[in-house]
Amino acid sequence: MTGTILPHLNLPEYHPARDMQDTFFIQTNPDVLLRTHTSSVQVRYMENNKPPIRTISPGRVFRNEAISARSHCIFHQVEGLYIDKDVSFADLKQTLIYFCTEMFGKSKIRLRPSYFPFTEPSAEVDIYWGLETETDYRITKGTGWLEIMGCGMVDPNVLKNCGIDPETYTGFAFGMGIERIAMLLYQIGDIRMFYENDLRFLEQFKSAL
Repeated sequence: MTGTILPHLNLPEYHPARDMQDTFFIQTNPDVLLRTHTSSVQVRYMENNKPPIRTISPGRVFRNEAISARSHCIFHQVEGLYIDKDVSFADLKQTLIYFCTEMFGKSKIRLRPSYFPFTEPSAEVDIYWGLETETDYRITKGTGWLEIMGCGMVDPNVLKNCGIDPETYTGFAFGMGIERIAMLLYQIGDIRMFYENDLRFLEQFKSAL
């Protein structure tokens, strides 16, 4: 990701929200940094394609975070983007419900107001995991709810920056960490296990191909 991409994401130079994107820079070129999210892929696609736009953007991302059982400085993210005429927040909500039903077999979700520079309004998505087992109590901290992703309506400024008329088109976007979804599905307690190349761990999973 370069400095030219961030303004397209509604993050002009010296914008305070850049502090949220603390990441790793290329030492020989401080204007080039390792991406903190895959929204940069969406920007490049929007710049070169006209609506309707439907994309899924998986990729490796980097964050300057302390490594622990729940977080890592390197992980994988996937983002979805949909832009067309008359796209609404209701369309986003139904897409999220469909995803949660297909992925987890659970359709009860809640949307909490949040902030992302490139979407407005923005929300965090929680899924109701339940409180049937001791593990459920532990991973949900006794609430039954789990945060799984962020989402929102694409900010009109982002559309305009990419050459898309915000008076004609609207859209939504969502993004989630792939490892954290896998941790929920397979009850993996430590994200670091994905990066240790332990064959005893890796051989438990088979390719879907």
